[in-house]
Amino acid sequence: MKAAVYYQTGGPEVLRYEDLPDPSCGSREVKVDVKAIAVEGGDVLNRAHGEKPGDAFVVGYTAAGVVVETGAEIDGIKLGDRVTTVSFAGSHAEQRVAPGFGCWALPDSVSFEQGACFPVTFGTAQDALFEFGRLRQGETVLIQGGAGGVGVACIQLAKIAGATVIATASSDARLDALTEFGLDHGINYREKNLTQEVMKLTSGRGVDVVIDPVGGEVLEQSIASAGRRGRIVSVGTAGRDFSKVNVSGLAPGNKSLTGVFLGAEMASARAYDMVADLIRRAGMGELRMPIDRQYALADAAQAHAYIESRQAVGRVILVP
Repeated sequence: MKAAVYYQTGGPEVLRYEDLPDPSCGSREVKVDVKAIAVEGGDVLNRAHGEKPGDAFVVGYTAAGVVVETGAEIDGIKLGDRVTTVSFAGSHAEQRVAPGFGCWALPDSVSFEQGACFPVTFGTAQDALFEFGRLRQGETVLIQGGAGGVGVACIQLAKIAGATVIATASSDARLDALTEFGLDHGINYREKNLTQEVMKLTSGRGVDVVIDPVGGEVLEQSIASAGRRGRIVSVGTAGRDFSKVNVSGLAPGNKSLTGVFLGAEMASARAYDMVADLIRRAGMGELRMPIDRQYALADAAQAHAYIESRQAVGRVILVP
């Protein structure tokens, strides 16, 4: 099979398009002919800052496609099924294997491109907002990096839940693109002071929940933007700022800071059912992910570079 691989971590240029042996399918795994790959933020971070691989490494969490083999212990999934899959690596390839608990059937109305976006992107958003952020109807949520995949998913889910939605992005154009997904107030973080703008929008009260996929200095701003008993949920370091965070702003307002990594939940029945329900809602037309650009798998380096340029709204897709 063909795959986008790297032998050392670094910039997008470390990716190579090469032939690899087809992956083998274990007894509790499913093997898929890949039709669409959603490039997740974690894929880009792993390529740039993850562990140095010992050999050719295929990065990537999510891919959708058609089942071509199932392990002896797999139930409910059969050859020819249209599915979306999650595993900790291996999506950037013509074929991938995934554990049974990381495989969901796709409704006919959900394309492979949309299906690839749902498990990690919407699953992370759902958990961050509701399982850990405890967002309730009538509350106000601040979503950092609102134009990213998790950000767009958060905007939709929060708005449907009856929250007031504030989000940040790097340009007015990206913010304008988010209004159709339920954005109430946008903040261009390159031109305005985030915390000051949040306080203006909330009459000095601050927000109830913050979803922060950026980390570092931005996470400190998130803490400052939360109101009394505000809940700040950190879901990553997309800003590549790995500096220590000053959390002294938590105590004066009895605020809480929670880290969320969907991978730590993925093997649970709760997480499986949660993702299945999100895919069901996609099939009903309630949720969707904008596809900003689509690249051939051979051009994975270009796709990663485009994501790092912070121009995309939603997800970037690779197609073998």
